[in-house]
Amino acid sequence: MATCWRLGACSLLVALWLLHCCSCGWSETTRTNGVAKGETKEQELMSHERVKRGWVWNQFFVVEEYTGTEPLYVGKIHTDSDEGEGNIKYTISGEGAGTIFIIDELTGDIHATERLDREEQSYYTLRAQARDRLTNHLLESESEFVIKVQDINDSEPKFLEGPYIGSVGELSQIGTSVMKVTASDADDPTYGSSARVVYSVLDGERFFTVDRQTGLIRTAVADLDREKQDRYELVVKATDMAGQMGGLSGSTTVTIVITDVNDNPPRFPQKMYQFSMSEGAAVGTPVGRVIATDADMGENTDMSYLIKDEEGGELFKVTTDSDTQEAIITIKKALDFESKRTHNVVVEAVNKHVDPRFSELGSFRDQTIVRVSVNDIDEPPVFHPAEGTILEVQEDARLGAVVGTVTAKDPDMENAPVRYSIDQSTDQEQIFHIDPVSGAITLGNILDRETAGWHNITVMAVEADNVSQISHSSVSIRILDVNDNPPELATPYEASICEDAKPGQLIHSISVVDRDEPQLGHRYYFTLAPEATNNRHFTLWDVKDNTAGIRTQRSGFNRHEQNVYLLPILVVDSGPPALSSTGTLTIHVCGCDPEGTIQSCNATAYAISTSLSPGALIALLVCMLILIVLVLLILTLKRHRKGQSMSEDEEDMRDNVIKYNDEGGGEQDTQAYDMSTLRNLFDFPEAKGGSSESGPELRTLPQWIQGQMSGDGEAADFSLFKGYIRKKVEQTDGDLSVPPYDSFQTYAFEGNSSPALSLSSIHTLSTTSDQDFSYLSDWGPRFRQLAGYYAPGHPEEDGS
Repeated sequence: MATCWRLGACSLLVALWLLHCCSCGWSETTRTNGVAKGETKEQELMSHERVKRGWVWNQFFVVEEYTGTEPLYVGKIHTDSDEGEGNIKYTISGEGAGTIFIIDELTGDIHATERLDREEQSYYTLRAQARDRLTNHLLESESEFVIKVQDINDSEPKFLEGPYIGSVGELSQIGTSVMKVTASDADDPTYGSSARVVYSVLDGERFFTVDRQTGLIRTAVADLDREKQDRYELVVKATDMAGQMGGLSGSTTVTIVITDVNDNPPRFPQKMYQFSMSEGAAVGTPVGRVIATDADMGENTDMSYLIKDEEGGELFKVTTDSDTQEAIITIKKALDFESKRTHNVVVEAVNKHVDPRFSELGSFRDQTIVRVSVNDIDEPPVFHPAEGTILEVQEDARLGAVVGTVTAKDPDMENAPVRYSIDQSTDQEQIFHIDPVSGAITLGNILDRETAGWHNITVMAVEADNVSQISHSSVSIRILDVNDNPPELATPYEASICEDAKPGQLIHSISVVDRDEPQLGHRYYFTLAPEATNNRHFTLWDVKDNTAGIRTQRSGFNRHEQNVYLLPILVVDSGPPALSSTGTLTIHVCGCDPEGTIQSCNATAYAISTSLSPGALIALLVCMLILIVLVLLILTLKRHRKGQSMSEDEEDMRDNVIKYNDEGGGEQDTQAYDMSTLRNLFDFPEAKGGSSESGPELRTLPQWIQGQMSGDGEAADFSLFKGYIRKKVEQTDGDLSVPPYDSFQTYAFEGNSSPALSLSSIHTLSTTSDQDFSYLSDWGPRFRQLAGYYAPGHPEEDGS
């Protein structure tokens, strides 16, 4: 049936299109003027003289989904230059040319050969050409035209986002918005009503409605109850053609979840719960658990519990288990079977999150009774008072004196007798005793408040016929003070005064320490001891606030005459009984600066000013400058001496000839002679034993040296070398610790115009000099071997 209807609709549309083409005629035309390609310039000029011609065609449409067997006529292209003689050939190019669309070359008629779908492509763009059939030259410029695909209602609405899931709170008002659904239609929304969609509810219209135009779903009733039904399934339909007959439709499923609100109060399943508990149970012991149910869910089921009656609130406590929402009843205060055997506790459950919109539904709370039965047990004795006892006793109480009495009683119905004892770990010195029957505490040792002002002991009480039932109580005993310690001067026991102290000047304040603590406080009296009554130097001033001051009685003290004064002071307390002691204050006489700051007390300085005076600072700076000048002077002298020594070392040109005999250390012996002693020519230590006793005097230098004269006839001055060598020889000959080595050393200044010649033995042996070295034999035993080397060279010496 639907297929037949669709074919009829297509035929109707074709007829309407043909009628439209006839009515339009040549009213909607598009003309394009141009010059064919390949024309000469002359032909172009001639064309301007002809009447303008151009393309003539109608607007082209083609119906989609054409199902006919013959090609579907689309339209006709024509140029006004075509006179019907068949000289013009029409061609087309572009989208679908030659495949979807074909053209009659002679008439310009265009046909569609394939079935078109507007939802796939809504229009096609082509280009038309008119050519000379013989020359194939363009007669008109190529022109572009469009073939539109005309829509028909062939697409049903679709819910692209379905299925949908929404939610709405229970007990919502009628018309409460739930959610919105949207269907889309692929047909052309600008042509007809093919894409106009309307909505309706197929299933679930009793509870929900949908807006016909927008697809918005709303509640239709106000009594949606999650506890009865927590979700609803709706079927929503979308129809195109604005819902008219023949329109296409599509549907989707919408699931609406009913969310919970706190509209149900908590309820106890029972109106009474019964538990039993022993009277000896410790505080905090759980008695039992109860729970109230709530038909709601989530946080709407959160509740708290409380005890409503005052008596139950004193003995019991209720808390809420956050995981199970149970009420936990625990013991808040110890139960007593003898006092009350049954307790009725009213427990109330209250919702934590109450919605004020539903307050008219009633109170969101419920109550139940928890009955607790107390079971009797054999309990230990109970002390009175239970929190402990505080006793007091005088410090001088005699042995055996009663300090106080503790009392305990058996709380059970039998009221068994009680026996007392002291926990020895709390009274290891056994200062106290207790009567096991009466509980009287007596003194067993001497007390001293200054040693221990409090004693804390533990007293134990047990039933006479059941020693396993034991209880403890703390007893604190305070020792009351008795005045048995004399007052003493507080440290320090020393004071200092300046030599220029004025009469009446306060030099020291005296305070007192007393180990006693009288209840009415201390009061001390000060006076000088009898042996100091004739004192003419200092006076004692009682300030009346348990302190006293020492003042000078005269002016001018001289620490060189007497630098220490001893002042005995008598201190008496107020008793009773009044006790006294004598303390000696040592007073030092000291030297002070003008500001009164102590500088020194004889050899000992008792105080030093924390800040230096300007004079002291200047003196300190002067000392520092003197030290700096001395250091610089020493450095300068050292540098000067070092420079002089270096200049002398540069001129000190020496030849050394050292002969080692068989008794020496060989060539490796470098300690035979200290060459450093020869470096300073001006250092001439005295020879041991004096020059007169060290050996014979050195002879004068050889005659050949004396012959070296200056130009004016004066001999060269070698006294410096003579004296130096003489002293060294005398020192060496007299020193028995020097190794027995012979050495010959010559020294001379070599330079420009130097009269000194080389005395090197090596040089001498290598020449044929006629020098006379016989004088070497007269220079002492040190030069004897050296003289032997040169003596054989002279025949006269060999003969001798």
